[in-house]
Amino acid sequence: MAVKGTGQFSFAEALMATGAGRNDQLERLHGLVRWYRFEKLLSGLRSEGPGRAAWPVLVMFKALLLQALYGLSERELETALDDRLSFRRFVGLSIEDTVPDHTTLNRFRNGLAQAGLLETLFSELDRQLDQAGMILRRGTMLDATLIEAVSAPPRKDRDGQETRPGQDPDAAFAKRSGKAGSTYGYKAHVGVDEGSGLIRSLITTPANINDTTPADDLILGDEKVVWADAAYHTHARQDRLRQAGVKPRLMRRANKHHPDLPPRLKRYNRLIARRRAAVETTFATLKNRMGLRVIRYVGLAKASAQMLLAAMAFNLRRWTALTAT
Repeated sequence: MAVKGTGQFSFAEALMATGAGRNDQLERLHGLVRWYRFEKLLSGLRSEGPGRAAWPVLVMFKALLLQALYGLSERELETALDDRLSFRRFVGLSIEDTVPDHTTLNRFRNGLAQAGLLETLFSELDRQLDQAGMILRRGTMLDATLIEAVSAPPRKDRDGQETRPGQDPDAAFAKRSGKAGSTYGYKAHVGVDEGSGLIRSLITTPANINDTTPADDLILGDEKVVWADAAYHTHARQDRLRQAGVKPRLMRRANKHHPDLPPRLKRYNRLIARRRAAVETTFATLKNRMGLRVIRYVGLAKASAQMLLAAMAFNLRRWTALTAT
């Protein structure tokens, strides 16, 4: 398979002022990450159609990480690669190289999802973070957040009868906690490493899936404590964690037999709430700083791919922050 040659240092770049187009965060990532390990995992994946020279897989993968890091569409990513020197340097393109177009980027993303490689790539980044001493394992904070689908939701008449199906068959409605109305889309369930703030586990589901349903698969078993709000509390989960030697710090909720919690449990909940509040920073960064406001693609598989790339980009961002001092 023919592969496009990229990244050759050009005469034009030699004439540029030192530091031109520099992005400190991306420069740090270039040195922190062992990119050759990702390239090896990606080696069997094509980045172009038959009969055409393929883009180097690492160029394409790093481009998708930039897309997630800056909340770009494929068209916006194509434009950014074309005119941002820092983006070109990060992915390995010289100033004179052409850039992959948005359809090529989209095909590569779909190829990653179809091959099931994103979970493998996420695990590889987790291993590198662990080897670098970034993962603390003091505890895992569980939480979930709703992300709206870009696709149009189903339309109903006044009697609640559906008059038009939704454009995304896997998306669903869910009420927003503490807010009026509902969200049509997906839910990202995460397990965040206490102290480092790194995302260690991630499951994407339709928005109507209860937080507690995938919770056990977010718990890795190497943490000392599990912190979570009352939506995650069950006696069975609490017992399983204790038997595994993990402290269950799961907030309690009132029920029909005990509509008002005793003062002891109210204090217990407040203590847990303070400790697990850090996970809200994860969602704030993803949505407000990285632009993860909507699921751009149709179907659960593509939504999961978008979330996994966002989680990897988030962890790369955290890695640079944790090693900055």
